Amino acid sequence: MKDDTHPNYHFIKVVMTDGTEFSTRSTMGGDGDTLNLDIDPKTHPAWTGGTQQLMDRGGRLSRFNSRFSGLSFAGKK
Repeated sequence: MKDDTHPNYHFIKVVMTDGTEFSTRSTMGGDGDTLNLDIDPKTHPAWTGGTQQLMDRGGRLSRFNSRFSGLSFAGKK
């Protein structure tokens, strides 16, 4: 196997947006560097299931609802 084919894998410190810190191994930077996160999985809606609002002003959703509003599948079998 060739020498120097693998990246330098070392310990870094990760700082979350709320100030908590932990140590992990990474190829980023150098040994002992700090990674400050801009997006935190504890607080970001993508990971926490945040609320999403539908903004439809006469677009596809309105057309779908007006087109299929008279259909009822509750009593049919």
